[in-house]
Amino acid sequence: MPKVTIDGQTIEFDGQNRLLKFALDQQIEIPYFCYHPAMSIPTNCRMCLVEIGNHQKNRETGEFMYDDQGNPVVQWFPKPMTSCNQPLADGLFVKTHRTSEKIRIAQKGVLEYMLINHPLDCPICDQAGECPLQIWTYKYGPEGSRFEATKGHKNKRVELGPRVMLDEERCINCTRCTRFTEEISKSNQLSIVGRGEKNCPGTAPGQSFDEPYSMNVIDICPVGALTSRAHRFKARVWEMNHSPAIDINDSTGTNIHVWVRDNKVLRITPRENQVINKYWLPDAHRLNVDIYNENRVSGISLKGGIPVGDFETGIKQAAALLKGRSGQTLLLGSAYASLESNYALRELAAQLGVSDIYYIPHIEAGHGDNWLIQDDRTPNAASCELLGFHPLELSDLKSKLKSREVSFLYSLENDRAFAELGEEELSAVTSLVHGYQYQSGHSFVDVLLPAAMSLEAEGVYINFKQIAQVSTLARQFRQMTPEQWMRLPKSRLDKGAVAVDRWRNLDHIFDVLPAWLLISKVARAAGLDMRYETHADIFGQIKPEFEVLKDVTVSYKAPKSAFKTTQLEFAPKW
Repeated sequence: MPKVTIDGQTIEFDGQNRLLKFALDQQIEIPYFCYHPAMSIPTNCRMCLVEIGNHQKNRETGEFMYDDQGNPVVQWFPKPMTSCNQPLADGLFVKTHRTSEKIRIAQKGVLEYMLINHPLDCPICDQAGECPLQIWTYKYGPEGSRFEATKGHKNKRVELGPRVMLDEERCINCTRCTRFTEEISKSNQLSIVGRGEKNCPGTAPGQSFDEPYSMNVIDICPVGALTSRAHRFKARVWEMNHSPAIDINDSTGTNIHVWVRDNKVLRITPRENQVINKYWLPDAHRLNVDIYNENRVSGISLKGGIPVGDFETGIKQAAALLKGRSGQTLLLGSAYASLESNYALRELAAQLGVSDIYYIPHIEAGHGDNWLIQDDRTPNAASCELLGFHPLELSDLKSKLKSREVSFLYSLENDRAFAELGEEELSAVTSLVHGYQYQSGHSFVDVLLPAAMSLEAEGVYINFKQIAQVSTLARQFRQMTPEQWMRLPKSRLDKGAVAVDRWRNLDHIFDVLPAWLLISKVARAAGLDMRYETHADIFGQIKPEFEVLKDVTVSYKAPKSAFKTTQLEFAPKW
């Protein structure tokens, strides 16, 4: 098997590899700016310099040469070389900054050159705390600058488009953003304009950078040149916790990081998953943070929006409705709810003697783009199909309710439907409903139960490719157990917060529970046999039943730290 030696460490490799990516995969840190594994390699920044050499051979015998101590005699190339575009070869020897003084000096020079005109405004830059330029400068840069003349100035606060702001002075011309529009999104809306020290990314005259994936250039920008107009100056990165999550805007199942401060979602960024979304996320999905924060159903309420005094009283009210149901019963699952919640509804149906369960699809023909945006606007329709639920169009649901075919309605998280249902459809129906956000139709239901969203509970979501993924606990809710609180990711501020802190807003902590747990509580109060207390209880019962879950695991361990500050965490691996 071919081998490469990096800083004296011999490592075997297989296939065709580039040195930089191979080193990063081996947890060997080499600083870089312009490289991205999904795009072409321009070698613009010159930051990933290394020394490269070959094992020297005896010209007469052709045998490899060794010194008196038995170490290989290496013939080093005369100048440093960029590692990002260097193919690995058997017998290659590499020196990084760890073992080469020449490389340490070269990298200091590269950083000093980049910082000649770069504004030293880290304290007010949105990228501060997760900026590779800032981090590499602290680790590998010079102690100070020898440049004493006035820095060059460019345009500030340039509105490239409706969602992206450019600070031309911060740009280091890595061309990641322009390569993204040329090679990934293929909109070709960005190009490097100007010459010499005046060049920077820009659009054609009179054009706007408004493609549906424009904000991905913010994620891949290695400095603070490109920032989000929606998130600018809202929070520092160290004030927020970031948790892995699943996007619920459609059936793609895009992997995301959710950034939370004071239990409020402030921003959403993509999380790498090579099978589903690679490194990318649509703008509309990352900006849709209000669904987690605004107008949430919190606590149990009765018809007319009347709140119940306490949760247990509300559970008893719901159980009384369930025991008193008569006539035709309609159980409505949800393509927005987790597999666990829909499964619990199926268990309830079996105990109630109801054979058919329905769900409302949400397909918008032409909405998708054959990439990360789908026509199916729901995150979990595949779970409903897996459980044998029948699709029921919203118009057909209205007809059933208006014609009085249904006397009792039990609905999971179907907020879109209740935004269009009113007194005409719900006045003669006894209804028990779970909801995320208050909708106009909720005023006419008999008992409204507050459903936890994907960030507030573990849950399985199956995308349109039949890939099952698990959402993780990412934010606090009022009835959390101590065990859940301990494993909840928390920022430094949230971890030390108490109720009397002025910035602490307790209204951001909603009184919700996962729908499967609410179903279990209501069923037990109604005298039925359902004993789910924890997610492990219900997931342990579901997993053996479905082949799609065979490789799915759920971790209930507490995070090692609330906020990671390791170099590899913030220096982009891509």
